[in-house]
Amino acid sequence: MESDFRILVACCRPRVLVFHVLFWGLLSLRVLGAALLNNNSTNNKTAAAGAGAAAAGAGAAAAEEAERPPCWTHEEFVVTSECHQCTAYQTRLWAACGATGYVEQVNCTRSNKDEHKSCRSAVMEENLFWRFEAVVLVLTLLLAVLVVTRQRWLDRLASEKVRRQIESI
Repeated sequence: MESDFRILVACCRPRVLVFHVLFWGLLSLRVLGAALLNNNSTNNKTAAAGAGAAAAGAGAAAAEEAERPPCWTHEEFVVTSECHQCTAYQTRLWAACGATGYVEQVNCTRSNKDEHKSCRSAVMEENLFWRFEAVVLVLTLLLAVLVVTRQRWLDRLASEKVRRQIESI
């Protein structure tokens, strides 16, 4: 019964708690990082498009068109082609393929433009989920073996100490 209690007390030490916070924080950033990076790249492209349009003036309509934010960021749109994985050629051709490797074709309702939009595939999400579950399972098993091994080592040290004390009497 004592060994079970010691495991619980060991988990509440500040050093262990800091380790857990750092580990789970980094893991959360890894899982949620793709969404943050995708959001930041969209904001950076929008800011660059605004600055580029102001600097270009009226004479550079083609450059302004290329740097304008996609219509689906500020208009309603209809998905005309479902989310699918990009080929190597499409990855080089369309910037939308760079973020996730998947793209869908959308038609903006007001401007009637066909554009490509990065998307997250259900298959990709399922693979990421199962990969995350496998990592968590492996870490759980590894840390459980580590805890049991350490607990046995501490119990052995305690029994040696008791044996020495009994021998000294």
